[in-house]
Amino acid sequence: MMVQAVNQRGRSPRMAPGHMRRPRSRSRDSGDENDNIQERHFRPHFLQAPGDLIVQEGRLCRMDCKVSGLPTPDLIWQLNGQTIRPDSFHKMLVRENGVHSLVIEPVMSRDAGIYTCIASNRAGQNSFNLELIVAAKEMHKAPSFVEKLQNTSVAEGHPVRLECRVTGVPHPQIFWKRENESFTHNTDRISMHQDNCGYLCMIIQPALKEDAGWYTVSAKNDAGIVSSTARLDVHTQWQQPNLPKPKKVRPSASRYAALTERGLDVKAAFFPDSSPLPPGGLVESEDL
Repeated sequence: MMVQAVNQRGRSPRMAPGHMRRPRSRSRDSGDENDNIQERHFRPHFLQAPGDLIVQEGRLCRMDCKVSGLPTPDLIWQLNGQTIRPDSFHKMLVRENGVHSLVIEPVMSRDAGIYTCIASNRAGQNSFNLELIVAAKEMHKAPSFVEKLQNTSVAEGHPVRLECRVTGVPHPQIFWKRENESFTHNTDRISMHQDNCGYLCMIIQPALKEDAGWYTVSAKNDAGIVSSTARLDVHTQWQQPNLPKPKKVRPSASRYAALTERGLDVKAAFFPDSSPLPPGGLVESEDL
């Protein structure tokens, strides 16, 4: 390489003949060859690495990572410093896109700890760590009814509530049906409700005659299924008939006048043997 001075106008000064320098020839000794080979080696570098994991006991655990390097790095996995060997519970996979995976199935409590993945080639090595926490296996309990559905009767047009209470671990799924008709969603008149304590209810407002029938509620989880059935009767509401009002008789001046108006001879009824009094005559009693 020749370095020439440049004048203010940007022109190179003329050099005297015989002062041209020849470029140095590159030496091709063994040291340069080693340098060229070293340039084609790349230390492993993790492009993708998982973080700490929490996995429930009995489930599948998968740890994925992606590494670059030249030549292609070799990977080993360690648990608490001990190298993991492939077996029926631990599998090490490599996909076509270069993703390496450690698969543990099923996960057990002994699999908890610090995992280390080490990638190495001729240029060096690289690694990452993560912690695997194995959560205790959840106990499963089949659903059971603490309070079952009860037979109910309601007057047509009034609201009615069908209710019960169920337990189970994990929380069961709930299904309602009437006879062979399933209820999948709420409507304007019929709605289904539940809370985290196992209380279930169906509200019908207002109740109609066609709502009568047998109702069944079922609770299902991984451990089993249970059902409760009850009868809903919808009766017609009794209404008092409209009877005609009794006719009031206006009282007359005399107590007997009202009876006389009906054609009853009061005197003849109570005193059949008495003779009629002469008009204007008075009879005195001897007792007086």
